[in-house]
Amino acid sequence: MEQKVYDTYVAILKNELKVALGCTEPIAIAYVGAKVREVLGKMPEHIDVYCSGNIVKNVKAVVVPNSDGQRGIDVAAALGVIGGDASLELAVLESVKPEDIQLCKKLLQEKFVDTHLVEDVANLYVSIKATAGDESAEVEVKEYHSNITKIVKNGEAIFTKEEEHQQTDSSEPDKTLLKVKDILEFADTVKIDDVKELLDRQIQYNTAIAQEGLEHPYGAEIGRTLMEDFDHSNVKLQAKAFAAAGSDARMSGCPLPVVINSGSGNQGITASLPVIVYGRYYHLPQEKIYRALCVSNLISIHQKRFIGSLSAYCGATSAGCGSGAGIAYMMGMSYEEICDVITNSIATIGGMVCDGAKSSCAAKIAASVEAALVAVHMAKKHRAFKNGEGLVKGDIEETIAAIGDMGRVGMKSTDVEILNLMLDKKKVQQP
Repeated sequence: MEQKVYDTYVAILKNELKVALGCTEPIAIAYVGAKVREVLGKMPEHIDVYCSGNIVKNVKAVVVPNSDGQRGIDVAAALGVIGGDASLELAVLESVKPEDIQLCKKLLQEKFVDTHLVEDVANLYVSIKATAGDESAEVEVKEYHSNITKIVKNGEAIFTKEEEHQQTDSSEPDKTLLKVKDILEFADTVKIDDVKELLDRQIQYNTAIAQEGLEHPYGAEIGRTLMEDFDHSNVKLQAKAFAAAGSDARMSGCPLPVVINSGSGNQGITASLPVIVYGRYYHLPQEKIYRALCVSNLISIHQKRFIGSLSAYCGATSAGCGSGAGIAYMMGMSYEEICDVITNSIATIGGMVCDGAKSSCAAKIAASVEAALVAVHMAKKHRAFKNGEGLVKGDIEETIAAIGDMGRVGMKSTDVEILNLMLDKKKVQQP
């Protein structure tokens, strides 16, 4: 394949498959908190946290890791300020000590944090202003979780990243080069040494948190329920249960790290674990699993490019679809059949709403993996949804773009409605 495309795909994987501790939205807040203290150069006396609606939605109900079971924006921000290490980025709270947790609880009782909902900003937006005496500092993140766009010290901007520069930033690999056909060619030809370290870490971390979720009662215990109540020797069940169990643990504050996909730990779990389970169940060579993970991760990222970082569209849908494509690749299915897997999967479950990060994410992951596995079996029998049926188009790239447009543009009003209902800003009218 063309060297430019090959190098871009390797760069995309390196850029996207990052390590994160806990749900990435509270972690983004904690990261900004740690950074603003670093800029201020001392412990603040007070902080103000400004968040977009989607950040509020995804922080409201999840446990902040290393917080002793606490939830919420104020907890994430305060813990980041008190004990976070900004150099660790999305693993910022790995450095938190027990005494930091106790100080966090004390300061929250003393109104150390004020939180504010900000409208008419990017879907992913966090800004924290910290003050100590006459000194102040402010740090802002936009668009993706560790993308610092502004740093202000004592009223003077010491760093800004203009929107135009963000869009043309040469440090960001060009995702517009992603195409299903090229992704499959990349998986066939990639030098394993170029991706081995990334994928080994994804396998190790995401398998570990899934195992933790299966062994202990986290959240609604979706993974454990599946394994306890059904035939756990069935590989399809295992694929769903392992992915769900990873989310069970992660949404409930498990301190184990995960390797994310498209800025999301749940999507990283969903894109990887079903592929790993299938590969191990059928005793496939490790190299085959690596190549299938390249397919799954890149197909997931390809779809998410059209949808955006945060929206009303549940990201487990695109990640589950990616895992289905990866499993189909391991089975030796053709390009046309893998296109049918993608179409069948997102035409079935595309549009499932995101009503915030919480324990039910694990159930949505199980449903997304189930849809992807049904899609695989349909495609094996040369059965697929056809052009003109709903959002299905005559070409796989057009179908992916159409579903993405629906998620990014069409579901904007849905997102507002969900947020208003979650924040009790609206009373439901009886029909």
